[in-house]
Order: sequence, then C-alpha cells, then structure tokens
Amino acid sequence: MGSIPIVSTTVSTPSSTVSHTAVLLISCPDRAGIVADVAGWITAVGGNIEDAEQHRDDQDAMFFQRVVFTHDSGQTVADLRSAFALVAAKYDMTYELNALPWRPRTAILVSKTVHCLSDLLTRSRYGDLGLDVRGVVSNHNDSRQLVEAFGYDYHHVPVIDGAREAQEKSLSSLLDSMDLDLVILARYMLVLPGSIAERWHGRMINIHHSFLPAFIGANPYRQAHDRGVKIIGATAHYVTADLDEGPIIEQDVSRVTHRDDVAELTRRGRDLETVVLARAVRAHVERRVLVFNNRTVVFG
Repeated sequence: MGSIPIVSTTVSTPSSTVSHTAVLLISCPDRAGIVADVAGWITAVGGNIEDAEQHRDDQDAMFFQRVVFTHDSGQTVADLRSAFALVAAKYDMTYELNALPWRPRTAILVSKTVHCLSDLLTRSRYGDLGLDVRGVVSNHNDSRQLVEAFGYDYHHVPVIDGAREAQEKSLSSLLDSMDLDLVILARYMLVLPGSIAERWHGRMINIHHSFLPAFIGANPYRQAHDRGVKIIGATAHYVTADLDEGPIIEQDVSRVTHRDDVAELTRRGRDLETVVLARAVRAHVERRVLVFNNRTVVFG
C-alpha cells in the first residue's frame, strides 16, 4: 500500500485581503471640498472608512477631522503618508497618519503621592490603556515596592543636597535612553525645566489637581478652600515650558460645600485626578487629540 499523502488544512489568505487600520488627523483652513477629497483619496488607495468625525471652528475658520480607515496590508503607513501629501498640499493641511492600535513606549513620573500611578499601572497591566510601560521614574523611593510588584522597572532619580540642575540632567538623560513615545506625570511634584518640556513637546501629559486655569501651582486644594469654592476639579494637559498652561486634554469637577475641609477636598480631588488622567491618556493613545495653538480638539 502506498503512503497516504499529508494534506495541510492551513488556508493561505492572499495578502491583498488582509486589512490594517490607520487613523488620519487633519487641521487646515476651512474651505469647500475637503471631506469629499479626503474620502475620495481613501477610496483611491483601496481604503474603507470605519469612522469619521469633523469639526469646523467658526472663530478661526479652521477645519479639523479624524478619519479611521482600513487598508490593504501591502501598503505601509509610510506609503500612505507619502500618497496623502498631494491632498494635504492642496488644502494647506497639517496632518498625521498613523497605524492603530498603538502601544506607546511610556515612562511614568511620580513623586510621593501614588493614587494616579497605581491606577495607571493597573490599567496598563490589564490592558485598559494599551500602554507599553518601560519604567517608572521618581525623585523618591516610596513607590518602588508598588511598581516592582507590578513587574515594571523603577528608576530613582533623587535631588541630592538641593542640586536640582544635576537631577534634571540625570532625568533628561534617562528619559532619552528609554526610547519613549510618551511621558506621563502622575503627580510628579517637581517643576520641569523648559528644556525637558520642549524636548517632549506634545508627548508629555500632566495631571494637575485643580480645574485650570484656576489655582495654578502648589497646594490648589488649600487655595480652593481659602476661596470657598463650590466646585473643585482636575485637569490633564500637555506639558509646556509655561507652568500648568499647556493645551488641556481632559477635565472634570465635583461639587463641594463649606463643610468640606482641605482633607475632604483632597480626597475627592484624588478620585477626579485618576479618572481625568486615564481619560486624557486614552485619548492620546487612540490618537483622538488635535492641538491648535494652545487648545485641543478632542474627538469622541
């Protein structure tokens, strides 16, 4: 009896049928024809639009759009960027075209307060945010045990004998060596120098424990208590060289009364901070944020 031939049950799928997902973010002066030309270009390159959202700013006569589309795997993102350049030139567009999903290589900076850090670590470990956490950096050693329990690297970069400049240089070198896409300040309580803020422009997110622009700087809950406010809040924003004045990504508030002391305001504020920071990071990771001047358009 002859041998029985072995037949493979693996089905080969032609590369042309495999789809990848890309996201296109556009900002440009508003004029007729933009939506039609963008959609036409996606069709021309064999793409299929899955989601599109746009916004027209009447005051500045600007147009903003986010389009998610699938495309043939034979086309790289670099190919698509190059191909879209002609459309962009026609409308004087600023644009970004990237692949989805995105797992940005991320460092989290923290000082002593760990509620935002622990929330980010939990969300990252269990896939809620899609971060590739490369390490946690702190000017204190308080959170080392927490971070290492999650299996992440911990870097202690202290300020020794008040030598802030030396600490800042060490921090900057460390961040550069980690090959990062994103830096998150999860209650990092040292003011960063302009050189670091500029180096990570548009790639560094901070959580401020106040509803900015109110109560900039230190001790905002004490400031809020002393003013007798009825609403407290938290703000996540991109870091710039101007303290707490970068483009705002996400905010939320909670009502308070005269019965709430500073400790109670702080407790409520911490709940807000964790949620607001997570929302802002998610919007950035999902590439839903467009920055125009010093403000943002955040698509839903």
